[in-house]
Amino acid sequence: MIQPRLAPSVTVPLLALGLLAAGCDRAGGGADSAAGATHPLVGSPAPELDLPAVGGGRASLEAARGKVVIVDFWATWCAPCRASFPHYQALAARHDGQVVVLGISEDDDADGIAEFAAETGAKFSLAWDRDKAVAARYEPSAMPTSFVIDQSGIVRHVHEGFRDGDEAALERVVSGLLR
Repeated sequence: MIQPRLAPSVTVPLLALGLLAAGCDRAGGGADSAAGATHPLVGSPAPELDLPAVGGGRASLEAARGKVVIVDFWATWCAPCRASFPHYQALAARHDGQVVVLGISEDDDADGIAEFAAETGAKFSLAWDRDKAVAARYEPSAMPTSFVIDQSGIVRHVHEGFRDGDEAALERVVSGLLR
C-alpha cells in the first residue's frame, strides 16, 4: 500500500485530513515526479498489467495495444482521484477508439470501487490491485499517479497528483502522442 511518510505520533484522522488538504500527493501535484525528477519508467516499455475489471472483462495493456493508454493509480479515499475521473472519462470520449484509460485501485479491499465509478461517471476499465503487484512494477509515489503510454507500449509521461488545470496538460501530452 502506498502511504505517506509521517511521524508515528500522527493519528489516522489527522492523516486523512492532511491527505485531503494536500491533495493526496507528496509531490505538489502536476509534477512529473517528486522534486521535478523524471520517473524511471519514462522512455521504457510499460510493465504488463492484466487484472479482472470491475463489472467484467479485463484491464489489460495487451488489449489496448496500438492506442494511447493512461494507467491511473487511484484510491476511493483520495479527493483528487475523485476530481480526476470525470476528466479522464471526457478525455477518453474525445479521443474515442484512440485513447484507453485503465484505473487501478490501490485500496486495501474492493469495496466501494463500483460505487466510486458510478459517482464519478467513469465508464473506463477499473481494476483492483489486490496484492499491489502492479503498483510494485509501476512505483507510483502519490495518489493519483497516471502513466501515459504511447501506441507502441512505451511510457512517455508520468503525472503525479491532480489539481484544477491538470486536465489541460494531460490533454496536450495525449494529443501530442496521437499526431
